[in-house]
Amino acid sequence: MYKHFLKPILFRFNPETAHNLTFKGLSILRHIPFAHSIIRAIYKKDSPSLEREVFGIKFPNPVGLAGGLDKNGEYYNDMANFGFGFVEIGSLTPLPQDGNAKPRCFRVPGDKALINRFGINNKGVRNAVEHLKKVRPEVIVAANISKNTSSINEEAAKDYEKAFGLLYDFVDMFVVNVSCPNVVGLTALQDISFLGEIVDKLLDLRMYYDTYKPILLKVSPDLSHQQLDEIIDYCLRSGIDGIVAGNTTRSREGLTSISQEKIDAIGNGGMSGAPVHKKNLELVKYVHTRSEGRLPIIGVGGIMSPEQAKAMLDAGASLIELYSGFVYEGPALIKNIINYLETEAK
Repeated sequence: MYKHFLKPILFRFNPETAHNLTFKGLSILRHIPFAHSIIRAIYKKDSPSLEREVFGIKFPNPVGLAGGLDKNGEYYNDMANFGFGFVEIGSLTPLPQDGNAKPRCFRVPGDKALINRFGINNKGVRNAVEHLKKVRPEVIVAANISKNTSSINEEAAKDYEKAFGLLYDFVDMFVVNVSCPNVVGLTALQDISFLGEIVDKLLDLRMYYDTYKPILLKVSPDLSHQQLDEIIDYCLRSGIDGIVAGNTTRSREGLTSISQEKIDAIGNGGMSGAPVHKKNLELVKYVHTRSEGRLPIIGVGGIMSPEQAKAMLDAGASLIELYSGFVYEGPALIKNIINYLETEAK
C-alpha cells in the first residue's frame, strides 16, 4: 500500500511537508479504534530467534529507527507498531531551536538519496520529557542528544550534560551526536580534546544514578582513519558502551541520476540513502576490526534491502537502523529484513 499508493502522494510534496503530513496522519490514527492493532497485525513480527542482548539491554529484534525522524520524541510508540525493535529519538538540544532556513531537505529519487541541512530543528529536551512522562514507551528508546547551535564549542559539554540529566530517567540509552554536518562547528567536537571533555562528564554524571544507561557515540563516515583510531582508542579506555556508525556525509559520491549543476543547486547538507551504504558499511567494518570486536556497533546508512541489512550485521554491527530506507521502501522493509534474517540463520 505504501509504495503504490501513499508514497506517490507524499512524493508530490517537498520532503519536509511530506514528513509533517505523515506524522499528522499518525496522530490522527491514534484516535481511530483498532487502527494501531491493524498496523501491528500487518507489519510487526515477533522473532524470538533474532532477540539479542547488547549494552545490557535485551532487544526484540536488531532493526531500529535512526535518529532524525522522530525529532521530538513524540512518535516512538507509533514507530514501534511498524515492528522496530528500538527507536532513536532526536537529536534533542537543551533549548528548542528552529534549525536552518527552508528549503532544507531534498530528495534525489533516482538514487534513493536524501540531502538535508535541517540544523537539528527540535522542540527541546523538556518537550520530549513531558511526552515521555505522558505516554509510556512500549519500545526501547534511545535519546540522541546534541548541543544548541548558539552554544560555542568551548561550552558544549554543559549542553550535553543538561540534556543527559533531564532525559536520564525516561529513556533506555543515549547517543551522543557530535557528527551532524548541518550545524556549524559540531563536527569539530569529534576532535579528542572536545570529545573527551563532553563524554568524560557524562560518564562521571552517570555514576550518580541508580540505573545504568548505556552511552553511545555517533561518528561521521567522513572521518579519516587517523581520526577514527583516536576516537576508538578513547572509547575503549573511557567506558563508552558503543558506536553508532555512521551519520550523513558531505560527499556527493554515488549520485548518478542528476547533473552536477543540480547537485550544486541543492547546496550544502548531509546526504543519506542508498549512495552512502558502501561508505558506512566500510566504517562499520573498520570500527569492528580496529576495536577487535570490543565495541558494540549500531550500523546505519543506506540500508534499502534485507541483503544490505545482513551485510551490515555481517560487517560487525550488533544492531542496525533505518531512515532513508523507511522513507523510500516503506514500513514493509522492517518485516522483510526480519524474515530474511530468520531464513538466513537457518
